[in-house]
Amino acid sequence: MLNSLKPMPPDPLLGVTEAFRADPSRDKVDLGVGVYRDASGITPIPRAVRAAEQKMLARQNTKAYVGPAGNRQFAAAMEKIALGASHPALRDGRVATLPSVGGTGALRLGAELIRLSGFSGTLQVSDPTWANHVPVMKGAGIETAAYPYYDIAAGRVLAAKMLESLAACAPGTVVLLHGSCHNPTGADPDPGHWAELADLMARRQLVPFVDMAYQGLGRGLDADAAGLRLLCERLPEVLVAVSCSKNFGLYRERVGAIMCVAESAAAATISMSHLQSLARRNYSMPPDHGAAIVAEIASDPALYADWQKELDDMRDRVNGLRKSLATALRGELGSGRFDFIEQQAGMFSMLGLGKAAVERLRTEHHIYTAPDSRLNVAGLSGKEIPAVARAIAAVSRD
Repeated sequence: MLNSLKPMPPDPLLGVTEAFRADPSRDKVDLGVGVYRDASGITPIPRAVRAAEQKMLARQNTKAYVGPAGNRQFAAAMEKIALGASHPALRDGRVATLPSVGGTGALRLGAELIRLSGFSGTLQVSDPTWANHVPVMKGAGIETAAYPYYDIAAGRVLAAKMLESLAACAPGTVVLLHGSCHNPTGADPDPGHWAELADLMARRQLVPFVDMAYQGLGRGLDADAAGLRLLCERLPEVLVAVSCSKNFGLYRERVGAIMCVAESAAAATISMSHLQSLARRNYSMPPDHGAAIVAEIASDPALYADWQKELDDMRDRVNGLRKSLATALRGELGSGRFDFIEQQAGMFSMLGLGKAAVERLRTEHHIYTAPDSRLNVAGLSGKEIPAVARAIAAVSRD
């Protein structure tokens, strides 16, 4: 049986990490894989996470399963963080939330629920989008197509073209949206565009599937969720995949959740039963360690405040790196070609470089970005910015 299998091509993004590790240069810079790093180059454990974990372990007396519905305190906490404690959907009991194996697990559960519902259309994704979105959807048997999203030369959202493309979709079409900190571009719709998008989707009876992987790292917890909350107010159905990898620093714990905002409380209950069934036939019982940490933080006002403070500090640091890199590039090039880096939000920006330039960054300058020239700004240190700016300028001039 196994002898019949053919080798799979390596994941293009994970291959960047392997190439970086194999590079013997002392000057190499890893700006490929999307993890936050502090000034010392470490992906830190947040203070609140460490304290919550210690409290939890001190009183924990079992590792028995928590049950198919997962940690309900965690689920309630994620609903409040994503939607806001007073959101009408929560007040009306129209939200079903199941803990998942990371944000990617939430995307897969959502995709399988879409398929189970009888959806036979083409799911719409932004052009560009996170490299794993399309494989996850196709793995669940859902075909995808792309809608215009990003002007790579100007570094901004193609709002009018996006709306025009989505207006042509058939009623019932599922549209995958980035809640904030768009990956890979860092360019988000502004509040006016979110309002137009919500109106269009309500009018055309489209179903949003919102990937919320970076809440709090763009402009703030509430600001980053404003578009999602508006969609959940104006539309009868919204799917949401949330992740705690970046904003809680729980990458390897694989902490996420899939939310269904339904038209009625009864529909939410039915959705939850199907989500549990889908999870049962996939991984049976959810992990709980990371979810319990988040629940502990959410239930302790002091820990929650400290988590928010450290998240604010992380966001401020990334925004400072954006400004410094844009300024350095302006100095190197004598133009504002890369000024969009400062104006964007979250961990990533897309430089708009071709494959040859990306390869030169690696081979000549030992700087590793994603193959599509996505740059992880949150992977920079301040001392690396001058060299990185010189390298980007050098490969951009030719």
